[in-house]
Amino acid sequence: MAIQYQPEPKVDPRRYFEGVEGARAAAAQAPPVCVYLETTNRCNLLCTTCPRTYEELEPPADMSWEMFTSIVEQLPRLQRAVLHGVGEPMLVKKLPDMVRYLKQRGVYVLFNTNGTLLNERNGRALIAAGLDELRVSLDAANAQSFRAIRGRDYFNRIIRNVRSFRNLQEREGKGLPRVSVWLTGLKETVAELPAFVKLAAEIGVQEVYLQRLVFFERDAIGHARPDQALYEKMTREEASYLDEATRLAHSYGISFGASGAATEPGLSLKRDETAGSPWSLCRRPWTLMYFTANGRALPCCIAPFSQRGYEHYTLGDATQQALQEIWNGPGYRAFRQALLSDKPPASCAGCGLRWSL
Repeated sequence: MAIQYQPEPKVDPRRYFEGVEGARAAAAQAPPVCVYLETTNRCNLLCTTCPRTYEELEPPADMSWEMFTSIVEQLPRLQRAVLHGVGEPMLVKKLPDMVRYLKQRGVYVLFNTNGTLLNERNGRALIAAGLDELRVSLDAANAQSFRAIRGRDYFNRIIRNVRSFRNLQEREGKGLPRVSVWLTGLKETVAELPAFVKLAAEIGVQEVYLQRLVFFERDAIGHARPDQALYEKMTREEASYLDEATRLAHSYGISFGASGAATEPGLSLKRDETAGSPWSLCRRPWTLMYFTANGRALPCCIAPFSQRGYEHYTLGDATQQALQEIWNGPGYRAFRQALLSDKPPASCAGCGLRWSL
């Protein structure tokens, strides 16, 4: 039986960026209002859509408390913090302390997790710290598909963990964090969308999201390949699964959305026709910063999934430079200038506002 509850009002991420970037030019006119902090690049899964499964992107590390606080303290206008990158944040012992530190500064805090470590103790710690949003990357509606996509046999554990966490929130009247489950759109799993929505209802989750697959255009690895993606390639049958999932979500009173600024899942799988260059509406280099666990500044969390090699889009180093120096330094200026041209950085060529915000 589905557990019914009233979710907290959904926060549109665009609210943090409105009026911030001003005229987009090589130099940003305002400091960033959002930061992605890769609290760790370690992970306990072997997802076939993730580049870290196949190669070492950087030396294994957890972000140090000193680096974490240093970065946050240099962002006076910070409004939103995302505590994940290519690793599993709940492997980090100080994660609740990081959440609490940010909440004391009035920052909206969220992260993606694979849910394997969402036991009662960790769940209570995140609730007590004030976490706003917990996104569970599940990617399958059954154990067989989960193991094929995510590389480990943890499906039933994750389902138990999320169900128990939602029951805990219900018993104790805790509306936060908002809990959602996510499925990456693959040719292999699109047929599971209706079952995925049903599963969400059964475990008491009221928000479901379809995540667009980000893949390498060249030298693709694992399942992050163009032939696995649904983007601009959905068949009539595949579209029917999306339609059925949408109808089911409505019947259960579940919110069914997509990553980024897409208003419904189907939009995230279509080319953005509002601009001749799909990358041209991106706001990220004018509104946010991303730091790896080792302090490397990257343009966004999508770059590692779209082009191999951090050296192609590293914009600075938080262990050697002040953030102000990085933000309008040569690397960021050149990157922004290219993004505004008809020859964008390789990591941005297939990107667009609707799904990348």
